[in-house]
Amino acid sequence: MIEEQDLVLCSRSEGNAYKSSHSGELSLNAAILRADISKSYEEFLDIFETFYTDDVEVSREGLREMIRGKEKVRPFLLNLLVPLHVMAEVAGLSVSIQQTAIPADTANETHSAWRIDFTGVGGRRCTLKWYAIRRWNASRVVYEHHYDLQQIGGPLNVEDLNLGPGRSKAGFD
Repeated sequence: MIEEQDLVLCSRSEGNAYKSSHSGELSLNAAILRADISKSYEEFLDIFETFYTDDVEVSREGLREMIRGKEKVRPFLLNLLVPLHVMAEVAGLSVSIQQTAIPADTANETHSAWRIDFTGVGGRRCTLKWYAIRRWNASRVVYEHHYDLQQIGGPLNVEDLNLGPGRSKAGFD
């Protein structure tokens, strides 16, 4: 039997906020998973521009200060995306992204687990795993926090990339 004190009522606006944030999360994550870093890093910047507010706040475990605003977040993204793009397009690095939704109870907040596998040309792999929390205002991200970053496998090095003299994959001899 359900007693009155066990019920939590939510207003129509809270229900709409839940639907809006979770719909936005599904769309954002689908766009990230569809994008191909070996073809372009610009697609990821377009995703950022589309789904994040101008005054977004971004943080991660171990970072002393929160990064506020797209103008300050964008250089961090470029420092990650441009080298990945070059290594994937030119040097044969394989990049595979996976995401798993984690149920949350808050209307404007979403949680997810992420995994990126980097595989060198010889098959050696390095995996990064982390969790993300996003807070939403309608269909736009206003806050994102990354935590519990784990690295599985050692870092890849020059031997894991197709940069040698016989680099036929990239078309250079």
